[in-house]
Amino acid sequence: MAAQLRFSPLFHSKIFTGNCRPRTGKISGLSSLLPTTSSLSWSPALSLLPRASIPSQAFTAGGGGNDSGGPGHRGSGGGGDHGGDGHSRDEPERSDLVGPIGLFVNGWRARVFADPQFPFKVLMEELVGVSSCVLGDMASRPNFGLNELDFVFCTLVVGSILNFVLMYLLAPTAAVSASAASSLPSYMFEPGPFSLFSRIGTFAYKGVTFAAVGFAAGLLGTAISNGLISLRKKMDPEFETPNKPPPTVLNAITWAMHMGLSSNVRYQTLNGVEFVMEKALPPAGFKASVVVLRCLNNVLGGMSFVMLARITGSQKAVSDEAKAGLISHGSDVVSAAESADSELQSSDSHLK
Repeated sequence: MAAQLRFSPLFHSKIFTGNCRPRTGKISGLSSLLPTTSSLSWSPALSLLPRASIPSQAFTAGGGGNDSGGPGHRGSGGGGDHGGDGHSRDEPERSDLVGPIGLFVNGWRARVFADPQFPFKVLMEELVGVSSCVLGDMASRPNFGLNELDFVFCTLVVGSILNFVLMYLLAPTAAVSASAASSLPSYMFEPGPFSLFSRIGTFAYKGVTFAAVGFAAGLLGTAISNGLISLRKKMDPEFETPNKPPPTVLNAITWAMHMGLSSNVRYQTLNGVEFVMEKALPPAGFKASVVVLRCLNNVLGGMSFVMLARITGSQKAVSDEAKAGLISHGSDVVSAAESADSELQSSDSHLK
């Protein structure tokens, strides 16, 4: 469900060149309308961000080469403080919180400072991306998933966590300098002087990263889902789930395989397709095509995960177990009939 975790070409309209002026092109307004990532495709870590990051020079307030519409622009004119409070205009405010919460809050502020549309993109990705994924998940199950709503709920929880974590990791911050650009392309088919080894390395690196995030989110999401179902059973002793809860570790491994294989392949392919469409279609047609492709990609991601979960056995429906029981029982009946027939034949031979 998620091949569009990237910042090229959709995000490249926000990347500044040496003279600190944004590039222009067909898709200059698209990044403000669409989230730059998508569900169940999930992303590289911060070490790969410099290629899609904004130079720190682009955030210096005051006169000069910055356009007023640039991301993270905080007003104009001279000065360096916000009303004398000690915070520079070219840096996001820091939180007084400590520990993991403080790190998260400061990271969130840095991302919003670099891209004011970041909260909106996260919201749209959670609503549209996860909804498309769940739709594909339900469409792949018997009776449109109504008999396996516990599995669908687990997919919803894991997908929501995956989307947020990967968008957070991919988002640029003002603190990352363009001089630290990675030698790897952001996706396999990105235009540029990249060697075949570098492109293969990008595919492998993204696959490992996607798998790691998928495993972590699978562990957390499955534990949350199973915990909520257990809490419901304690509150309502008569409540019974239609299926056995998915094993936490096995379900997390399934998510890791799905992210490293299916999502990674779709991520690379979709980025290449969008690059070709950008060159061939007018801006309006390109935007509409991207929306359609991303929704279809998320639906396909949900369907592919259900197929993989059936193969690994992480999500076994009662109907599947009943079929397996019937098959086993039928084989036992056949073997018993064959043994009885052989006994009759031997008794007939003795009588003769």
